[in-house]
Amino acid sequence: MLVEFRVKNFRSLRDEQVLSLVASKDKTLLDTHTLATGLSAAPTLLRSAVIYGANASGKSNLIKALQYMRGVVTESATVIQPGQTFAVQPFRLDATSASQPSEFEVTFLLDGVRYQYGFAMTAERIVSEHLLVYKAFKPQRWFARSLDSKTGKDVYEFGPGLKGAKNLWEGATRPNSLFLSMAVQLNSEALRPVFDWFVNRLVVFNEQVRLNPQVSIQMLKEAEGRKEICNFLSTADISITDIEVETRKIPGQAINFDLVAGKTEIRAEEMEEHQFRFHHITEQGKAVFDLMDESDGTRNLLFLAGPVLDILRKGLTLVIDELDTSLHTLLVRELVRLFHRPEINTGGAQLIFTTHDTSLLDASDLFRRDQVWFVEKDRDQASALVSLSEFSPRKNEALERGYLMGRYGGVPFFDEFLGMKH
Repeated sequence: MLVEFRVKNFRSLRDEQVLSLVASKDKTLLDTHTLATGLSAAPTLLRSAVIYGANASGKSNLIKALQYMRGVVTESATVIQPGQTFAVQPFRLDATSASQPSEFEVTFLLDGVRYQYGFAMTAERIVSEHLLVYKAFKPQRWFARSLDSKTGKDVYEFGPGLKGAKNLWEGATRPNSLFLSMAVQLNSEALRPVFDWFVNRLVVFNEQVRLNPQVSIQMLKEAEGRKEICNFLSTADISITDIEVETRKIPGQAINFDLVAGKTEIRAEEMEEHQFRFHHITEQGKAVFDLMDESDGTRNLLFLAGPVLDILRKGLTLVIDELDTSLHTLLVRELVRLFHRPEINTGGAQLIFTTHDTSLLDASDLFRRDQVWFVEKDRDQASALVSLSEFSPRKNEALERGYLMGRYGGVPFFDEFLGMKH
């Protein structure tokens, strides 16, 4: 499970921002919305978190920061070539920040062990990297890497907890690759769980990584998977009893660009076409509909169903930017509640998402106060992330009204745009 994410000097996130999934001491909805860890430092973790903010406030940048960190971990040893620069974007609206490294750190819990991993980077290279492992109460520093400004070389310190060919891994690590990534590439079994958490246990959907419908389509072709998806849709009060999918090959064209030769080639190629039939049954009767007969919300929920069921089954962390753009508000509520149902979410899966849907704030028992976050830009156009808990709202306070009035930040200041006084 994700415990905490820290980011500094990335896009609009100039100062260090911290998204924490550690539950407060509030006892509200403890059995459903949190999971006990057995750790004294973080005794309970939240199963979900929601992030609000006006357009261009920076809430999407928080998701992009986590996604960017994941990308550097997964690609720096294999995709990034020697001497190649990174497309990292520091805060550019002041000269000091623009010349400083961007910093990322994640703390997560895996098989009862807490890992704290982070690095700092410029476009040219990694300037620092570290890993702390909490197998007991006291942390073990497995490795720390820093740049010696005088020699321009990396300096490594290794702790006794990290086993394996450390000198080999150090020698193979380029300035523009992570030690973690290179060591795992060279068969470090000790570091593989950290690498695998980013690759396999952190799932991010946003404008850069779209939802792949193939996961749901594949499930629909199997009897058990089809039943799971229909049950999933029924929890959102959609009266679909069965879904048939038929796949057939159709002729198509593929365009291939050869940049080296400067040629464009058009090839005939078979493509797959999927036909869906949705069986609806109500008290008044039954009918069969095609995919285009269904609402946008139902179609989006169908293609989200496969990945979400997989995430709930495996206990992964799902991060979605602007969830409400693809789902009706009632569907969003039901999706969140799936993560809060311990009999379904047995593996500690988490859902973190951004939204503009303020009605979720007053939905009955949907969120604890420590699950709600706001992002707002200051006068310098730097984004700040703050938890609703810091405002200490009353138990019966109308949160949606308070948010729209600007009580917690995270809403646009229209009066400033119109030249009016507060």
